[in-house]
Amino acid sequence: MSDLKWYLIQSKPGQAQRAAQELTNQGYEVFLPTLTTEKLKTGKRVEQIEPLFPGYVFIELSELNSNWRPIRSTRGVARLVSFGNAPAVVPYDVVELLREKARNQTVQVSLEANKPVNITEGPFKHLNAIFVEYDGEQRAFLLLELLGKWQRLSLPLTHIKSV
Repeated sequence: MSDLKWYLIQSKPGQAQRAAQELTNQGYEVFLPTLTTEKLKTGKRVEQIEPLFPGYVFIELSELNSNWRPIRSTRGVARLVSFGNAPAVVPYDVVELLREKARNQTVQVSLEANKPVNITEGPFKHLNAIFVEYDGEQRAFLLLELLGKWQRLSLPLTHIKSV
């Protein structure tokens, strides 16, 4: 039976990706869950990939067989998260669930004005609407036909998809 367990490394500020890359280069199994977000920069929508847990990287180690010494001196690494004198063990199921979600993550395509969309959540679930424009970073204005009239509403981007 394998004695591999997942642990948590705290990176130096803004260096989680660097820490993950350096640890990978040294032969460690690491996992840095990321999230694709859309931000407004100079008035334009830009997709960015950001860590799901800023400042933290998961690392898989064996208590008996892994060399723990180089971890502390790795570029980007601040410390191994510990409680007392023992490193904090992250439940294997939690990391596997996060890895599964990362494998299945789909990037939402940009929505075009006056194109149909489908509402996937909320009280208008399964209804089609027309995308009008973005409403900030996380929402969209839609036109929805209700009772013979077009109604303008704002919904989270996570509640709609292109048809």
